Amino acid sequence: MHYGLGLPIGRPEALIDWARRADDGPFRTLGLLDRVVYDNPEPLVALALLAGATTRVRLQTEVLLAPLREPAVLAKQAATLDRLSGGRFTLGLGVGGRDDDHEATGTDPRRRGRVLDQQMARMRRIWSGAEGIGPAPARDGGPEVLFGAFADPALRRVARWGDGFLCAAPVQWAGSLFAKVEQFWAGEGRDGRPRLVAQVNVALGSGVDEAREAILAYYGFTGDYAHKTAERMLTTPEQIRETAKQFTDLGADELVLYCWGSDPDQAGRLADVIG
Repeated sequence: MHYGLGLPIGRPEALIDWARRADDGPFRTLGLLDRVVYDNPEPLVALALLAGATTRVRLQTEVLLAPLREPAVLAKQAATLDRLSGGRFTLGLGVGGRDDDHEATGTDPRRRGRVLDQQMARMRRIWSGAEGIGPAPARDGGPEVLFGAFADPALRRVARWGDGFLCAAPVQWAGSLFAKVEQFWAGEGRDGRPRLVAQVNVALGSGVDEAREAILAYYGFTGDYAHKTAERMLTTPEQIRETAKQFTDLGADELVLYCWGSDPDQAGRLADVIG
């Protein structure tokens, strides 16, 4: 089992500190979420900065709302970040669930799934060199692509276009989602198996109250879901270790520990737990 560190969005100027601490180990990945109508840093810009501040750890969007972006530019940005980071970039993609993000970008939320499929076809062509849009990514065929999803049509997208699955569901739901992804993967005739990456919200010590408030603010539009998400946050080393074991038993390759508190010392506390 590998471990990732999901970065908080409250203080963008502190992200370099977080990234350097994570780069010292034992984390494999740094994840950063995406929204438009929210007070968060733009993830591709922020991760480009963090790529220059690190040497080892991977950089991952978790997840980038692709239908809000023009595909040729997105393909060029992703290839550039992959190339300049030495192949350390993972493009995590999703369609987003907020109408205000689509309103701000002039996109139609009713077409978001179809748009993402069209975008992936175009970006794969670009990354293959077929359209003359460079630079070439560090990895042949483009950077690693993971999809965040819950519904079957979106889970099928993992098998059709991706390298793996980003699962933001609680561990008690994850097993069925993993099984569906692997079923769709085999149905598409894909070799090997998809990468399975899970995500949980965490906070330790003095950062718990701040993290809980941040979750409630971010998911406030969802009503009860916001409170349930805050309640499910892992707040002790024992909870984190037990959840990691459960995801390992389900076949997860990586568990991203997503922090909502702004104190960079959380990185060290979490490193002690998983180290």
